[in-house]
Amino acid sequence: MKYSFQHTSHHFFQNPWVLCNVTCLCGIVGLCLLGPYFYTHDYHSQNLLMSAQLPSLNHWFGTDILGRDLLARILYGGRTSLFIGCAASLIAISIGLIYGIISGYCGGNVDRLLMRIVDILYPLPFTLLVILLMALLGRNITLLIFSIGCIKWLTMARMVRTQILSLKVHPFVQCARCMGQSTLGIWRKHLLPNLMSTVIVYGTLLMPNIILEEAFISFLGLGIQPPLSSWGILIFDGARHMEEHPWLLIFPCLFFSSTLFTLNFLGDALRDAMDPVHCRYK
Repeated sequence: MKYSFQHTSHHFFQNPWVLCNVTCLCGIVGLCLLGPYFYTHDYHSQNLLMSAQLPSLNHWFGTDILGRDLLARILYGGRTSLFIGCAASLIAISIGLIYGIISGYCGGNVDRLLMRIVDILYPLPFTLLVILLMALLGRNITLLIFSIGCIKWLTMARMVRTQILSLKVHPFVQCARCMGQSTLGIWRKHLLPNLMSTVIVYGTLLMPNIILEEAFISFLGLGIQPPLSSWGILIFDGARHMEEHPWLLIFPCLFFSSTLFTLNFLGDALRDAMDPVHCRYK
């Protein structure tokens, strides 16, 4: 049993706002990935004689306090923020997917034990733990990605476990067991394909949450370190000088908020398109 891809995609793309947001997101991602190859200014080149210059034809978004081109830093910062969002989301989804499948499929005492662990971990202040890890073990992007990814899997595990409890009693799973298929074979052929809609939708909603988490940690000065930049660092720098040089805050916030809005909107639209009320099964 699986969702009709054609029916889902038709319902998803028939909304004109979806097309608008897809275009906006592709534009932002394209600018961040390809823009630095065509834009003439480097993100790390300093020129104190050009400190805090207003937007001009030479520097489209102006320059920061150290005379670095702001647009170049936004584009490179977008690369960093988007990479952290994608990598940490993959880690969180992978952990939650495996954990939820084991819990739901095994059931009984195994399920109760694993879910009690999730219940214990859920109320812990994980953001503070990430900040503590970054302060104690060093501020590098690899540790930041793994730290955030390893605290965002709990909701995914609960969602997957709930779906597995429903799927494993269906006749197609029972028939696979009777035919002697291995547990891993049942997971790969029958359970995982029916979990893809949940994984895709949750991933689109998780990624902006992780980007926001990274921005908050970088805003505190514990995330990405100079000369690298991220949208969180740029917003932090702009907030310190917003009264004298407001463009240092406005332009990074525009890119940051536009990305979060489009990802959240597309996640909601994708969830509606994959809802069983709207989608038919093949």
